[in-house]
Amino acid sequence: MNIISGILSFVHGQLRFAIDWITLRLASPNGFDVTLYGVLLLLFVLVVSFIYSLFLWQKRVSFYMLKKAAQVKRSAFVKKRGRDVPHSWQQESGHKGGPSTCCVCLNTLAPAPLRSVAASLVSFHRCVICGVAAHSSCCGKATNDCKFVCMSGSHVLHQWVEGWNDMEDIPDDPAFCMHCEEPCNGSFLDRAPLWRCIWCQRLVHVQCHEKIANDGQHDLCDLGQYKRLILSPLAVKDVGRTTAGGLLHQITLGANEFGYAMRHGIKRRGRRRNKKNGSDNNISSLNNTPESPKPSAREYGNSKYAIGDLQDDARPLLVFINRKSGAQHGAALKRRFNVLLNPLQVFDLSSESPPGKGLSMFESVPHFRILVCGGDGSVGWVLNELDKHNFESPPPVAILPIGTGNDLARVLGWGGGYGAVERQGGLAMILHHIDHAAVTLLDRWRLTITEDTFIKERSEPNVTTKFVNNYLGIGCDAKVAWDIHTLREESPEKFYNQFVNKMLYAKEGAKDILERINADIHEHLQLWIDGTKTMIPEDLEGVLITNIASYMGGVDLWQNEEDHEDNFDPQYMHDKTLEVVGICGAWHLGKLQVGLSRARRLGQGRNIKIRLLSPLHVQIDGEPWKQQPAYIEIAHHGQAFMLKRTAEEPLGHAAAIMVEVLENAECRGLISAAQKRALLQEMAVRLS
Repeated sequence: MNIISGILSFVHGQLRFAIDWITLRLASPNGFDVTLYGVLLLLFVLVVSFIYSLFLWQKRVSFYMLKKAAQVKRSAFVKKRGRDVPHSWQQESGHKGGPSTCCVCLNTLAPAPLRSVAASLVSFHRCVICGVAAHSSCCGKATNDCKFVCMSGSHVLHQWVEGWNDMEDIPDDPAFCMHCEEPCNGSFLDRAPLWRCIWCQRLVHVQCHEKIANDGQHDLCDLGQYKRLILSPLAVKDVGRTTAGGLLHQITLGANEFGYAMRHGIKRRGRRRNKKNGSDNNISSLNNTPESPKPSAREYGNSKYAIGDLQDDARPLLVFINRKSGAQHGAALKRRFNVLLNPLQVFDLSSESPPGKGLSMFESVPHFRILVCGGDGSVGWVLNELDKHNFESPPPVAILPIGTGNDLARVLGWGGGYGAVERQGGLAMILHHIDHAAVTLLDRWRLTITEDTFIKERSEPNVTTKFVNNYLGIGCDAKVAWDIHTLREESPEKFYNQFVNKMLYAKEGAKDILERINADIHEHLQLWIDGTKTMIPEDLEGVLITNIASYMGGVDLWQNEEDHEDNFDPQYMHDKTLEVVGICGAWHLGKLQVGLSRARRLGQGRNIKIRLLSPLHVQIDGEPWKQQPAYIEIAHHGQAFMLKRTAEEPLGHAAAIMVEVLENAECRGLISAAQKRALLQEMAVRLS
């Protein structure tokens, strides 16, 4: 402080001398001269240099405080709440949209000459769990302070990491220091060093961090504004190690597992006793539900974790990410969701990691929600797996559209692509809308394919069952989808952007216009709607059976709002009715895309039968294949609960509030899960 006072006194004296000298020069008869101009210019340069030096000095002091605070805070946190958690490093290039400073040496990731020219060429390592970054040479020296998935104790504590003002997915509210409530936007010369809690995403200045370190109340974390969607680390139990340990460790784990089983059994018996006592007020036929199996544990690192008891208002979000969907944003999405949520909530969606793993882990959670990051095929995969688990209270499903068409996401209000999500606030805004979403219903249809035994010369028919959520296409549109599917399998690197994907679709459609291999489809296809045979017009090249009002990236084939000469009913996705339309070729599909034509309405029905007399291309929700001659029957399978983004209107907010009321009533034992399901179904129909 004495040094700083001396510097300020010297600067004050020099400025005072310069002002007195300028005053004397102005009082002289000659007024301004060349000497005065030179002195003023020199004074201006000195002031600017001094200000710049102060900013650099302040930054060095902040770095010093940050390093010292990091050493004390990390060691104290690990000592109080658990063992070291190593980072999961992944090599990346470019630091746009993420941390720009190494978490080890606290130097910038890109050298100063490259910051604005070739920063994307800089290679570094980023943790896929907590989001911090480090130089390739520094990542091996990083402290093992990655995000904890479970904690002991009665309260969650802040887990601080170095944060910078260009971090992704920081909500608007936490963009202010939690201590002084001043903006955390840094200086105009460079980014300001900050602390960020990787649970609640709150920020704190380096200067304020030391002040709150000694305050026990400020050390408690409430998980932030998305706490209902975050799986609290206090509710996660370590049920075993994947590697062998010592005798004492094995005894401790055995005691933990025994205690966990006893608590779970007592809670389960209490729920059955409450249901039994309240059976006079409930419908007896709705209360006879089978007991759910014991949830499975998930391996993470060197341990296995299971979910214990949660608070009544908790609605943890189970996230499935298909890395191959659309422009392949899955890897970045998983890292960002790991930062915002508990990493145990985030699962890959692939043949090696099917959705059953995540659903099995959440079987003991009474109320949770699902977010599927992918296209229409990924959503159908998760819905099929939900049917197999037969949840007593089925979780509703939201969609983050990263596919090509994203038709179901459009109908439910989640947008038509990943770019729109980023422009509207990113993942933080998606979590906000999921927390306040309304529950609606989606009809699901069972497709039974029986291959023609006479053509196949088989003694027993080959029967295949599939499920339809959006639409079934036969003919020209399925042929284009098949060509795209084949191209994606051969060259996946070409599908890196949603716009490029649509251009590839247009290219394959142009080829089909010239080939017209489905021009005589009326000779190879027979159609029955509710038992009545429907004639296929000769100019059609494709038949589409739709369940929702969106096809091929937003085309409304049934067109409820237009005037029609027929007497068909409007289309709804929960009316247990399918709509059948005809397409006159790939050129007709292009005109539908730009609104220059209409699809030909053939009929509506609850039971559709089709006979294929020759091999034809077929697609279900964008998943194509070539079908041999067969009989196809479509019947209603059931209804799935979906999350619909609430619009800025009274009905949307009312629906979201009603969902919350019903879930709270079920938690308190006022209604059963089956009764809640019946009320949600009626509410979805009435509010549509």
